[in-house]
Amino acid sequence: SYYSSPLLLCYLYRKGSVCVCVRSYSLWHSLLLSPFPSLSGWGRWRNSEYQQFISILEETRKNHTPSNKVTLLWQQLVNSWALLSKAGVSLLKPEPKLRGAADSVLNSLRTLPCHIVSFLIAHSFGRRILYPGSVYLLQRAMRPMLQQGQARLIEECEGQRNKLVACDGNEIDTMFVDRRREEGLHGQTLVICCEGNAGFYEVGCMNTPLEGGYSVLGWNHPGFAGSTGVPFPQNEANAMDVVIQFAVHKLGFQLSDIMVYAWSIGGFTASWAVMSYPEIQALVLDASFDDLLPLALKVMPDSWRPLVTHTVRQYMNLNSAEQLCKYQGPVLLIRRTKDEIITTTGPEDIMSNRGNNLLLKLLQFRYPKVMTDDGVRAIRAWLAASNHVEEAAVYSSYEVDDDWCVSVLQSYKTERDVFFPWSVGEDMTPEGRRQLALFLARKYMRNFDSTHCTPLPYSEFAAPWGL
Repeated sequence: SYYSSPLLLCYLYRKGSVCVCVRSYSLWHSLLLSPFPSLSGWGRWRNSEYQQFISILEETRKNHTPSNKVTLLWQQLVNSWALLSKAGVSLLKPEPKLRGAADSVLNSLRTLPCHIVSFLIAHSFGRRILYPGSVYLLQRAMRPMLQQGQARLIEECEGQRNKLVACDGNEIDTMFVDRRREEGLHGQTLVICCEGNAGFYEVGCMNTPLEGGYSVLGWNHPGFAGSTGVPFPQNEANAMDVVIQFAVHKLGFQLSDIMVYAWSIGGFTASWAVMSYPEIQALVLDASFDDLLPLALKVMPDSWRPLVTHTVRQYMNLNSAEQLCKYQGPVLLIRRTKDEIITTTGPEDIMSNRGNNLLLKLLQFRYPKVMTDDGVRAIRAWLAASNHVEEAAVYSSYEVDDDWCVSVLQSYKTERDVFFPWSVGEDMTPEGRRQLALFLARKYMRNFDSTHCTPLPYSEFAAPWGL
């Protein structure tokens, strides 16, 4: 057109209008666009991933090592996958007590201060005490170790890092190591690892199944390292859900090819997973507990007991045993004989280990006719043994016949083929119940002579027993 012709530019130049136009354009351009670099810089400063990238970049410039180069590369090459369903997943909740309308209103008013204080405790120091791995100072102190662990998984194990978006919007940082193409017995099985309250997949329990040649998928709790959000029970379940969906729909594993392995507090999300996805092949719980409340009461003053009970049940109800009893598949519990974290008195009192309660609750649900007073008494005697020699002595003192126990259980399963709970042991003698109870206890639990935080060697890791 005429207005875009070079002749028009020459005409304006001769009239002296070009300089005026350029000055005016430059002024308006500066006024309109000058805020945008500041906004962009502020946005990057607020972005935790960008800050992490810059810190790794500076570290790489100062210390130009191969591990830093690999970590820097993978900070830029992170895949993302969003959960298609936007509906929140469900948790088991305590049954509400039935009250009259007037009683309900009066009770609500009376307990309102307790509800407010519980909310404040749970959302301030309570959550940070329960999940210290979500505290920024701890993450900052561990950052070099986490970067090295991530680089090792990528460089040596050919790990694939992915960010998954859960239904609550939290981004869950994951690491997948694929062993399906390698020769071996375990590569076709995927082990999903659930870390403890200060554990990260970079340096956590996923190293144990990796040693055994399994395909492994590790993930970090919400608010841990590369994951966003805060680790409340609902967010934990949402994170576990998107990890399983990712394993099935993107990685191509069947639920029957997935085993869940958890350490410590990770038993909550692991038990939720097998409860919600009962087709999962098996579950291994290491140094885990049945319920958070007894452990919370242990560290709080006795005068706080009602407040602690209300806070845990309302906001931090990690009811692993209740969820575990909803699962029908094989289970293995690993108890640390010198555990100093999940004991309610001290590591020297092995009978206060909450893993004992987890075992008893599971067996009492699955085999109620076997777990009579005689059966429970025999198992408690076995649980009191602090080493393998004492365990064997208790086991032999009851003259347990393993072949007879297997034949009884196999015969019951063949004839009935029913879901738990089983009625096996209903017409059995007390001696037979004691034998069967001890046999089941030894199959469902094995001891590891160590403290709570010692990494589990692969020699102690095994697929759960099943008929």
